[in-house]
Amino acid sequence: MLTPAEWHTLDMVRHGLRRAEIARRRGTSVDAVKYHLANISGKLGVRTRELRHWPGIPTTTALARRRRTDPTMTTGATTQLGTIAQISLSIRDVARAERFYGEVLGLPHLFTFGDLAFFDADGTRLYLHRKDEAEWRPGSILYFLVDDIHATQERLTRSGVHFTGAPHVIYTDDATGVEEWMTFFEDGEGNTLALTSRVEPA
Repeated sequence: MLTPAEWHTLDMVRHGLRRAEIARRRGTSVDAVKYHLANISGKLGVRTRELRHWPGIPTTTALARRRRTDPTMTTGATTQLGTIAQISLSIRDVARAERFYGEVLGLPHLFTFGDLAFFDADGTRLYLHRKDEAEWRPGSILYFLVDDIHATQERLTRSGVHFTGAPHVIYTDDATGVEEWMTFFEDGEGNTLALTSRVEPA
């Protein structure tokens, strides 16, 4: 129902990005983003301000194929929280942070994408995100690795946990086809936590 460009725009909305930031990342205008959102809203019958919580899954993704073939994905048997998969830190300068974490601390560098740099801390991924000085704050986000991100979100929601949006694809590895899904929630103390799921192609 949605085009690839519309899915990409929708996933950025579900990731919490504002229209201006979506336009910057996609290399388009804010009006183009508004146009995509209007089309998405019309196709889905969901108001624009509710799109962040729309739970749809692209049928072309590995997760959709897995949910069709794996009975445990719908029984709730895979909702146990796993190990912490990723920790996020805000930084001011990507190159400087790469030198510190890579050369000074000796962490293996995974990849850098624009303002984002990733390192491996003995199996836990360290995610560094450059922020402007006015936006920078010390702190981190804990990302819990789960098998079924939708079932886990549903279970936690029933327990009163507030999620800021629906699970969505944030990255697909071109070499392996592994998809990364994510959704964010709050701990009641003002901290942000996240669920993340890595789905291998069928």
